[in-house]
Amino acid sequence: MSLTTEIEFTLNGRPTRIAVPVGMSALEMLRDRLDMTGTKLACGEGECGACTILVDGRTVMGCLMFAVDCDGREIVTIEGLAGDRGLDPVQRAFVEQGAIQCGFCMPGMIMQAKHLLAGGKRPNEAEIRRGLEGNVCRCTGYRKVIDAVAAAAAAERAE
Repeated sequence: MSLTTEIEFTLNGRPTRIAVPVGMSALEMLRDRLDMTGTKLACGEGECGACTILVDGRTVMGCLMFAVDCDGREIVTIEGLAGDRGLDPVQRAFVEQGAIQCGFCMPGMIMQAKHLLAGGKRPNEAEIRRGLEGNVCRCTGYRKVIDAVAAAAAAERAE
């Protein structure tokens, strides 16, 4: 018998109500119950950053957070970044700078970059590297990712 509870939260700007098992991770809820498959399951231990989401404006590893802890919170996934005007400046910069490789780790990387640039911050290269430390990518070598974050910072500041 699985104990469930009903929770309510805002997901990508929309009120959401769902019954979840108390032991379910936020990542499982997002992917398996709410069809937010952009957030990826990789290590399942909070070591790689592929499951990074924004919870009340801060980055969280979705695999380490219980779904029940989403109750009353504002959750943003990679699907929630694009708006009426198209891709978010961070998403656009990753595409334009060629930082997207296989795409598996990129949603988490983009979410971390979004947090890093919150409030109009314009980090230097060392700050970008430090800000992305918890996100692992096997394809890019990181140069293009760092360039994309710097370009996104410049684009957000120009807007």
